[in-house]
Amino acid sequence: MSTESAEQQLPPSKTESLAENEKVKVKDTSVELGSLLQGELYDITDTNKTYLAKSKILSDAIDEIGFGRYQTGLFFVAGFGWLSDNAWPVATGLILARLNEENGVHAPVGRAPYLTLAQNLGLLAGALFWSLSSDIIGRRWAFNLTFLITGIFAVIAGASPNFAAIGVFNALWSFGVGGNLPVDSAIFLEALPSRHQWLLTVMSVWWAFGQIIANLVSWGLIANYSCDDSSTICLKNNNKGWRYFLFTMGGFTLLMFLARFAFRVFESPKFHLARGDDVKAVETVHKIAKINGKELDLSIEDLQAIDELHLDGEEKVSGNILLKERLARFNLTHIRECFGTKKLAISSSLVIFTWGLIGLAFPLYNAFLPYYLETRGNANAPLSVHDTYRNSLIVSAVGVPGAIVAGFLVELKIGRKGTLCGSLILTGVFLFASTTAKTSNANLGWNCAFTFFSNIMYGVLYAYTPEVFFAKIRGTGIGLAASFNRVLGVFAPIIAIYADLTTSAPIFVSGALFIASGFLVLLFPYEPRGKASL
Repeated sequence: MSTESAEQQLPPSKTESLAENEKVKVKDTSVELGSLLQGELYDITDTNKTYLAKSKILSDAIDEIGFGRYQTGLFFVAGFGWLSDNAWPVATGLILARLNEENGVHAPVGRAPYLTLAQNLGLLAGALFWSLSSDIIGRRWAFNLTFLITGIFAVIAGASPNFAAIGVFNALWSFGVGGNLPVDSAIFLEALPSRHQWLLTVMSVWWAFGQIIANLVSWGLIANYSCDDSSTICLKNNNKGWRYFLFTMGGFTLLMFLARFAFRVFESPKFHLARGDDVKAVETVHKIAKINGKELDLSIEDLQAIDELHLDGEEKVSGNILLKERLARFNLTHIRECFGTKKLAISSSLVIFTWGLIGLAFPLYNAFLPYYLETRGNANAPLSVHDTYRNSLIVSAVGVPGAIVAGFLVELKIGRKGTLCGSLILTGVFLFASTTAKTSNANLGWNCAFTFFSNIMYGVLYAYTPEVFFAKIRGTGIGLAASFNRVLGVFAPIIAIYADLTTSAPIFVSGALFIASGFLVLLFPYEPRGKASL
């Protein structure tokens, strides 16, 4: 960078530039650009230098604002996304056994897993579409539309005349569900002060609540308004419980959609920054500060001064930047940036691959375990309605303390990687242990342990993934991971349709996949603990 450019007159700002040495002065402290990011997750080689420098300024501003009313409200309305992400896949499992009406909805012989397949295809499409769109058109649109789509098609599904219809509507409501976590985790993380990022892990408590709510509603409706298990013929008029269940859960989702408008959620300031709109980024940060009752010393000049450094060797021309952003929609820029440097490529590949292994392991376990246990005593013997739902609620409730423990562990010395590694390995260990169950109580005990550690695992995984993708590509990165998870998840019901369900091999493969994923985590290059998410 030339001495001549260093002598250019900069706009008056508390952020001054010394371009000759690629230095910036932030909060009246002159530091080298590399030092500006020292101790942070990324360095100047990971992506656009100007973007990282500006993102650091916004992160410092969010830290200055602190955790307040805005973040508290966002914890609840964004938490609905975690709730929905678990409640709806659980809902599919809860209604599947009741789709046996002679004159209504019933699955063709041996084809019941097609409903799960339809669900996974919808989740896959949703994860990919909404995550990519959130990096292009913004977080807020996806944040609200996903719930509207889920609620509407779930209510319509309650009136399904046949199995094909409910399969289609299941895929459509799952299309909405698939976008919840990629978008909601990004919009929540980007408003959090760095010292409160552990709350992203605790958000998995909402995931446990989703399972509890689905089981409670099904207990009241499906158990009381379904054909008797002893009946040889099930008629539509005697089997309305699953329809009432979908009406209720769909209506509840629409209420959560409306509740999001009761609390004003702003577009992420880092999304505005990634689009080159510094003015809106600064305005949004000030709006958050106002809600929290804080005064913030941040101006547009603080970001404009960074542009004067020409850190990336380009002149800033707003019109050209905007054009580039528009053209980027058609040349997969966001996806390429996820693998922009060697370190980023290794991190992105390992995270995405880990999500994929887990996406295959869980469905394999759920599809094959019941048939395996049938050959081992009465561990899977039919229970009374009371005991069935009692056990489901116990298992669901165990997930709540799991989420809280996860939030505590990620802030210890073992960090995100250590917690994720340990919980994955223990999830696999207890999955293996569950195959030894010979009584229903033993099966319940192993399932509780399995659920406890798997909830820790999911809590950390859902938090770690958005943390290791900077805001410009965060939605895309999470979407790629979630999509690969869904892609491999699609294979489980296909295997269940065409394979011998009585074999124990898939169960042990599932446990091995969890354990292998745990060791894979040790290779992750980033540890986000104690670092701001840029």
